[in-house]
Amino acid sequence: MNNPRLAGRYAKSIIDLSIEQNQLEAVYADMKFIQSICKSNADFVAVLRSPIIKGDVKGKIIGSITKERVSKLTSAFITLLIVKGREYDLPEIANAFIDQFNEIKNIHKVKITTAVPVDADFTNAIIAKLKAASNIANVEIENAVNEELIGGFVLETGGKLIDASVLKDLNELKREFLNNEYIHNIR
Repeated sequence: MNNPRLAGRYAKSIIDLSIEQNQLEAVYADMKFIQSICKSNADFVAVLRSPIIKGDVKGKIIGSITKERVSKLTSAFITLLIVKGREYDLPEIANAFIDQFNEIKNIHKVKITTAVPVDADFTNAIIAKLKAASNIANVEIENAVNEELIGGFVLETGGKLIDASVLKDLNELKREFLNNEYIHNIR
């Protein structure tokens, strides 16, 4: 069901239309809202992807959730998806729209995973380091918590991964001891 090519095309069409109608920011807010619903509610995504539930019923469900919360343009777009039988691609389309919007506005997404929740000072320090190290002007931060990291952080941006976690260091030590790299130097 995951079809990034199709999602990209639909996202491009709604971006072009929203730019033409001078509603890009409003549609972006709508897509962020839809993305947050899809991330937080697995049942909603299951309804969208269910082959048993008819399109008109899905339309009523989506309409009840998005009523007066999204713009008319976004509402018409969702209706078009339902008519075309593409409502199951709505989560991917929302993600593709946000990615294309970020590209247009030159916004770079950064995901920071830490062992414990971090405060705004830490997040601002990371943003400042990123801006100083590269020509990134706009940064959108996503914070995540993974207690298995023990300490440190993992930073993901632009297809790059910077792993400065204690877990990585411990795994490297474990690998070195398992390989017995130092035994050969003793003999």
